[in-house]
Amino acid sequence: MSQVKYRTADVDGFNVFYREAGSPGAPKLLLLHGFPSAGHMFRDLIPLLADKFHIVAPDLPGFGQSDMPPRDRFNYTFDSIAGVIDRFTEVIGFDRYAVYVFDYGAPTGFRLAMKHPERITAIISQNGNAYEEGLSDGWTPIKAYWQDPSPANRDALRALLTPETTRWQYTHGTSDPLAVSPDGQNLDNYYMARPGAHDVQLDLFGDYKSNVALYPAFQNYFRTHQPPFLAVWGKNDPFFLPPGAEAFKRDIPNAVVKFFDTGHFALETHAAEIEEAIREFLTR
Repeated sequence: MSQVKYRTADVDGFNVFYREAGSPGAPKLLLLHGFPSAGHMFRDLIPLLADKFHIVAPDLPGFGQSDMPPRDRFNYTFDSIAGVIDRFTEVIGFDRYAVYVFDYGAPTGFRLAMKHPERITAIISQNGNAYEEGLSDGWTPIKAYWQDPSPANRDALRALLTPETTRWQYTHGTSDPLAVSPDGQNLDNYYMARPGAHDVQLDLFGDYKSNVALYPAFQNYFRTHQPPFLAVWGKNDPFFLPPGAEAFKRDIPNAVVKFFDTGHFALETHAAEIEEAIREFLTR
């Protein structure tokens, strides 16, 4: 096991908190978390891979311990988030790296890959979607907000920001909810309770439509550049369905797709199995 260091990078005046482990001379691996979490979602995975890789896991802007400036000072869109993380990789010297993307980390990482294809050595997608067939009916209320961003439709989404919903996201689809640690979800809820955090997340719900609009561009990147690609998917995910994982093979015929009998937060129950798949994939 390698010791994990907890650092903050000044990215053009924006403070990005991140976890780092492994030797700086080892192959680089960037871990990008999803909603409503932060880099702590990788707490079990990082020690398992740090003997072989130089790992960095930032908290995205507005999440975890990274800056969450007021909405009148920062535009909470996925383009903005990707822009900060792009500069973050440059500030810390991640010039060429594999990227692990989950949930919100996927449209962030795919934007980086499209902008800098020469920097991406491989992509691992853990329930990180890029195909419309991967979107479940769970997106219906969010799609209603995309079509009509009224105050009523915005307020209807606040039900997705409650501690109960966070708990459900962590446990739905697992074979034994009692095997899911409360640590990650409770920390997510702590950050979610900060003043202004709900409106930040509602802004991102609204802007998620920009990711769906970019699906054809993401897919064109996959077809054109054929990055080495591994999908490790909790097959019982209530948001991102297995057909979304299989669809990557349509554009990257050599993509490897592995399903695990768990839900959205697959690392909570299957970190060791996912580590094994990543190690085999990246070292072959």
